[in-house]
Amino acid sequence: MNMLQAINNALDIAMAANPQVVLFGEDVGVFGGVFRATSHLQDKYGRERCFNTPLTEQGIIGFANGLAAQGSTPVAEIQFADYIFPAFDQIVNEAAKFRYRSGDLFNVGGLTIRTPYGGGIAGGLYHSQSPEAYFAHTPGLKIVIPRNPHQAKGLLLAAIRDPNPVLFMEPKRLYRASVGEVPEADYELPLGVAEVIREGRDITLLGWGAQMEVIEKAAALAEQDGIDCEVIDLRSILPWDFETVCQSVLKTGRLVVSHEAPLTGGFASEIAATVQERCFLYLEAPIRRVTGLDTPFPLVLEKEHLPDELKIYEAIKQSLNY
Repeated sequence: MNMLQAINNALDIAMAANPQVVLFGEDVGVFGGVFRATSHLQDKYGRERCFNTPLTEQGIIGFANGLAAQGSTPVAEIQFADYIFPAFDQIVNEAAKFRYRSGDLFNVGGLTIRTPYGGGIAGGLYHSQSPEAYFAHTPGLKIVIPRNPHQAKGLLLAAIRDPNPVLFMEPKRLYRASVGEVPEADYELPLGVAEVIREGRDITLLGWGAQMEVIEKAAALAEQDGIDCEVIDLRSILPWDFETVCQSVLKTGRLVVSHEAPLTGGFASEIAATVQERCFLYLEAPIRRVTGLDTPFPLVLEKEHLPDELKIYEAIKQSLNY
């Protein structure tokens, strides 16, 4: 399956297994969503369980909060992560705090918000952003970002069934580009657990989502120089698996974190601060961040803006030569 097919398959399985699962968002019905992630689901489950909403992100998430508070399992789609900001208040002030403010008398734990994020499709400044760090500042949410179709299906099924509101961010550059073996059966992958996808001894490379493909290319370049890289996919931004990351850094003594979002205030900053607190005496070089630039996301200069394998490779060499 490609990533779109895996996501569609996960939604199909979730809806078949639980009649309380309801999908809605802009153009998700007959049209199947702007990327076709919800194709044929309205045909199969009817307009009561898969339907279009008005073009109002605040309304979509407000409605989703209400459904979840009444015991439904809403899966709300925000068509692009760039358009999630009108719903920011509903997510960070309502969904994230529902359980806390009521002393667990009521909650919206059944809520899942799906949204495509990131660059790589020549989408310009309003269709290419990576806003995960904004939401990582909010206790009460979970944030999950898959790197390939197998991960997307297992993590999405786990997100829909998790008893907490989950923001599920899908790397749209990989929707059709990432293809792999995906079991047709129902399965879940754990939230909040990073995955070591390549073991190494010299340096730890850390990222999530579409950036993992780039990081693996950088690790292959470094390997030609005899540098043995350990590669970790964080998978969950909130909560994030600092234990797995720190265990790796204690072994290698070096860390490079890469994400598409801009440098300042990016989630790599939180990772770097936590790792230096826990691993300071074991670090052989400063923690390096390879990220997008501190500019609005450009159109014609997209390649220059994004952190590619050559930028990560340079950071690896600088760390080893420190």
